[in-house]
Amino acid sequence: MIRPPARPAPAGTVYFSLLGPLSAVRDGRPLPLGPRKQRLVLATLLARPNTPVPVDVLTDAVWPDDPPRTARKNLQVYVSAARALLGSTGDDGRDRVVHGCGGYRLTIDEGELDTLRFRSLARAGRAAGERGDLRTAARLMREALDLWEGPPLNDLRDSTGVAEEAERLEARCLTVYEDWAETEIELGRAAVAVDGLRDLVERHPLRERLRVAWMNSLHQSGRQAEALAVYDDYRQLLARELGLEPSPAMAALYRAMLGRGRTARPAVAGREAAHGTALPAAPRDFTGRREELRELLALLGSPDERVVVVSGPAGSGKSALALRAAHLLGDGFPDGRFHVQVRQEDGSARTPAEVLVELGRLCGVRVPA
Repeated sequence: MIRPPARPAPAGTVYFSLLGPLSAVRDGRPLPLGPRKQRLVLATLLARPNTPVPVDVLTDAVWPDDPPRTARKNLQVYVSAARALLGSTGDDGRDRVVHGCGGYRLTIDEGELDTLRFRSLARAGRAAGERGDLRTAARLMREALDLWEGPPLNDLRDSTGVAEEAERLEARCLTVYEDWAETEIELGRAAVAVDGLRDLVERHPLRERLRVAWMNSLHQSGRQAEALAVYDDYRQLLARELGLEPSPAMAALYRAMLGRGRTARPAVAGREAAHGTALPAAPRDFTGRREELRELLALLGSPDERVVVVSGPAGSGKSALALRAAHLLGDGFPDGRFHVQVRQEDGSARTPAEVLVELGRLCGVRVPA
């Protein structure tokens, strides 16, 4: 049973927003968040709510190159400012920001942070969709997307650490947008998604699932020539930038649109085209790993079955490399490309059974608990 999304917090509570510029309001009035370094610490804590954030992570966010000798003492000052903003204790009387062996942990409720509310609404929407209640699914996911005001933390992205957290948040927003658009298309209401999909494709031109949804929304709206042009533009972009072709599923959708005109319902094809992919967004600014990317694509693109492990120190770009490769390998893996977390949000390990159940769901196979 999915718990319904919580309502916004009562009067007097501070409400923080990360899905856009970092901001905080109380009773409709914006609150000052202090100097830039203090905001970087607050943003890093809020990006990992209710989870210990190591001191090293906070230090790297504020001083990525050469932290001063007083870095830890300065962090204590910035954390104290966050405590003052939040209120030193929560409703249960416990400190809102505590320091332990894992780092600083900020305790915050769903009604106090837009990313938590976003996640709750999106989860409830997907659950409604799985039950077949598409109208409720579309409404809940639209409520979640209404919280998205632009690139997350776009005022602090010159910090590498904050930029990584922001990219993760934006990937989550993009996935929900794709879910919502596909649901609207399936309901026969493609026109509501067309303009938003066009804008997102311009910002994320290599994200194939967005392209497929845009093609379907245009086709269902009677704009077949534009739908076909979306595919042609994408094919040329892939060939020019990466020497690749669109995935077989997307190519099949294109051929089907060529052959059936305006009478078909493209939403089903869109669902099939996206069914085998569950990946976060590929990083937009991918630099410095071209040789490794070519090697990875060659290894995984060979006819032999292979397992590849990408290793390296924290922050060296492992996830960005793996995700870029996964997005580019659709042609070789048409049956599925999945991203699965092996740890909970609090850092604890997931059980193999939990991971197996999720993989089964992604593959469309029911795995007994």
